[in-house]
Amino acid sequence: MKRTILLFSCIGLISLALVSFMPPSAPNRAILKTLVIDPGHGGSDPGARGTFSTEAAVSLEVATKLGKAIQKEFPDLKIIYTRTMDQMAGNKKTKLDDLHYRADLANESNGELFISIHCNSAGKKAGGWYDRVVTGKTPVKRVVGKGKKKKTVTSYKYSYGNVWHENIAHGTETYVWAMNKNDAKINSVSQIEYYGEIDSTAAVQPALPDPSDPAEKARMLIYAQHYFRKSLSLANLIEEEFSASGRLSRGVKQRNDAGIWVLQATGMPSVLVELGFISNKEEEEYLNSEKGQSEIVEDILSAFRSYKQKVDTKQIGTTP
Repeated sequence: MKRTILLFSCIGLISLALVSFMPPSAPNRAILKTLVIDPGHGGSDPGARGTFSTEAAVSLEVATKLGKAIQKEFPDLKIIYTRTMDQMAGNKKTKLDDLHYRADLANESNGELFISIHCNSAGKKAGGWYDRVVTGKTPVKRVVGKGKKKKTVTSYKYSYGNVWHENIAHGTETYVWAMNKNDAKINSVSQIEYYGEIDSTAAVQPALPDPSDPAEKARMLIYAQHYFRKSLSLANLIEEEFSASGRLSRGVKQRNDAGIWVLQATGMPSVLVELGFISNKEEEEYLNSEKGQSEIVEDILSAFRSYKQKVDTKQIGTTP
């Protein structure tokens, strides 16, 4: 009996010693560790023009403030900007090279989320425009023909004037890539050295996946769909925040025109945020004001905060 008690006592002491010398368990590492922020346009490409400002300038200001706000709240998060000054991304000379550089930078930096910042535009001219329209018509009678064929006909003399059309389009929109561009997204996934968010337990693939392999292509399709769900989740969160702040939200849309490249060519969840219509005089003033930019940054930050929490706790789009 004494030997049994002694044995259990020794086991207990050994266990206690082992526990004492065991390193503390590592905290759960955040899945989202690298964010790419993309201020649209720049340099020789000003983007849309307002009455006194450009899309490139507003996008850069807001993107910079957004990055600083996110970095302050999440100091361990790595933030990469596609441009930090008034020039094309990578100081490229053409729009095509500029767009390719943005996507390549995001992919080569192992980005796990891509947020592109833009301003919208509509109508013929920022602020408004004049159209020359018919303002009235006066009947003019005249006699035509001779003899029995003689008759009176009525024609009209038109008067014209200029009518002012105020550029009233306004509100926010957030875009994700169009589903008919899914093949392009799959291709972008195949061009980088990994695909899928990398957490503390994941291993980087030693070689690029072969898109001609049916199994790999199916897997990349799953990742593209996975990215789409995450992109849609963030886009909805952003528009909900804008709406809650009193902005007119025009909703989440699938982009299938100019600017689609940065969404389809990035091997990660990606959204393009249209902050408002720079072509609307009132909204342009808001987009350029300290108050407006602060509210916009806070709205996107709140959406990002919610999104990051969901991703880090794997509440949305878990990696296949």
